[in-house]
Amino acid sequence: MPAESSRARSMAETRDRILDVALEVLGENPDAGMGDIASAAGVVRRTVYGHFPSRLDLIRTLTERAVTEMTAVLTEVAASDADAAWAEFIARLWPVAHRYRVLVALRRGEYSEAIHGLLGPVDELLAGLVKRGQDSDVFARHLPAGLLSQLAYGVVFSIADSALPDGARAATITSLLMLGVPEKRSLALAGAHP
Repeated sequence: MPAESSRARSMAETRDRILDVALEVLGENPDAGMGDIASAAGVVRRTVYGHFPSRLDLIRTLTERAVTEMTAVLTEVAASDADAAWAEFIARLWPVAHRYRVLVALRRGEYSEAIHGLLGPVDELLAGLVKRGQDSDVFARHLPAGLLSQLAYGVVFSIADSALPDGARAATITSLLMLGVPEKRSLALAGAHP
C-alpha cells in the first residue's frame, strides 16, 4: 500500500507541476503546444498526454481550477454594499487574475465555447453582484447586468496582463468606474483595498 500511495502522490505532483508550468508557458504564448509545456515542465510529451489526452483537456482543467479559485473568492466577499463588495473581490482576485489571465486570450480562440461554458458559475455570480448594485442604484443601468459585469471583469484581466506598477489598484478603480461608480467613491474604495 505505501508504494501505491507514494506513486499516486508522485503522479498528482507531476500533474500539478504540469498545470502550473502550462499557465506560465501559455501566459507567455497562448499558442504554445503540448511539447513546449512538456519541455518547460521537465517531462516528456507522453507524460503530459498521460495526464491530459489533448490540449483541450489541459485548457479545461486550467479553467476548472480558475473557476474554483474565483468562485471561492466571490463567495467569501463580505462587504454588504455592492461597490465595496466589487472592490473587495478585485483585491482578493488580483493574484488569481494575474495567474489565469491567459484564459481571457484563450476564451477568444478555438477553446472559447469550452471556456465560456466552464466560466458560467463565475459569470453568474458577477452578474448577480452587478444586478444587486443596479437595484440599489450603486451601479449604472445603461447595460444589462451580465454584459456590464463582463466588461468590468474583462478590464481586470487586461490590466493584469499589463505591466502597471500598481495594477490591483488600477483594476479596482477602472472596473468601478466602468460600473458607474463615481470617481471619488472609486478612489476611496481602491484605497481601502491596497
